[in-house]
Amino acid sequence: MLRSARSIRNMTAPTRRTFLASAAAAGAAMPLLPAAERALTPRFAKPQKILVLGGTRFLGPHFVRAALAKGHSITLFNRGRSNPEMFKDLEQLRGDRDESDLDALKGRKFDAVVDTSGYVPDHVTATAELFRDTAAHYQFISTISVYGGFGQRPKSLDESVEPTKISDEEAAKYKTIRQSFRHYGAFKARCEAAAEAAMPGRVSNIRPGLIVGPLDNSDRFTWWPVRMDRGGEVLCPGDKDGHVQFIDARDLADWMLHCLEQNITGVYNANGFHGRVSMSEMLGACKCATSAPTDLVWASEEFLAENKVRPYMQMPVWIPREGRAMVKNDKATAAGLKFRPIGDTVRDTLAWAKAERGDRRWRTGLPAEREKELIAKWRDRGADVTDGGGKR
Repeated sequence: MLRSARSIRNMTAPTRRTFLASAAAAGAAMPLLPAAERALTPRFAKPQKILVLGGTRFLGPHFVRAALAKGHSITLFNRGRSNPEMFKDLEQLRGDRDESDLDALKGRKFDAVVDTSGYVPDHVTATAELFRDTAAHYQFISTISVYGGFGQRPKSLDESVEPTKISDEEAAKYKTIRQSFRHYGAFKARCEAAAEAAMPGRVSNIRPGLIVGPLDNSDRFTWWPVRMDRGGEVLCPGDKDGHVQFIDARDLADWMLHCLEQNITGVYNANGFHGRVSMSEMLGACKCATSAPTDLVWASEEFLAENKVRPYMQMPVWIPREGRAMVKNDKATAAGLKFRPIGDTVRDTLAWAKAERGDRRWRTGLPAEREKELIAKWRDRGADVTDGGGKR
């Protein structure tokens, strides 16, 4: 059953207002395009019946909203444990992939299956084989971790790089989603292969990097806009010119839908951006999203290592020089992947965090006292410590 925008009632109020305002703005803008340009805009032939495996955490809701806004019909399959009140107007099927409980899916037909919750190859095989004779497209959300962990990857990554591997004997030891995280990248690579084996030529294996934006409870990006909004001296990591890459969940969701509508299959790196973005440019965008007086204090990689400051988690987004790689996205951008301005991602993430994140404990970043201690220690070296005020 198709759903109108009116039926999307299960978002929190701020998210719903933002979504509807964006949809209205997009609709109003369309008549302004020249007729020739409108004619060239790709259109899907008809609304699709899409099954989403997962769908109620972070990326899933963004995809569901994008698909509903374009007139597609969505059915969700999950355990009903994460945000069970979300999307109450949609058909929701219950089951547990860890328990091989797929009974609710048997005998069902969908045009496309979107797998946002596949971590174990056997799980992906089971769901893909259920729809091999009925679905036209299986979309698996993978990860750039298929190329290995930080420091193990080549410095430049395109889709031709061989994924990391794990032996059949070792893989057989891990049967559940939680267990699979021990070999996260290798298991995701096996999941890609499982999908392709079940539905050859009808799979889009999408490899995002760090996914960020509203609804992200991992704190791996959210920390920075919120920390800047708190003001004061902010400890910043490593060399200012070191590049960063991530993707807004809404951009990823839009492109996932585009791949289904245009029947785009194959393997794609889905990571930012159109051009290179440095750590200083990203943090500058975070600083400009707040009116709080903020000074950025840049400490060297060597200093951070000496003081056991862990990259990526205690210093979100940052990866030291030795572990840093450039993920090439040329293939995906040629297939229609687009990126909104980073400033929009920062602004919307901060607004979401203020309205909806709550006061739960931060999973990333440095405690305030530890940050002050490190800044004082860095200052004692007589370095140029801030962008905001020059030498101190």
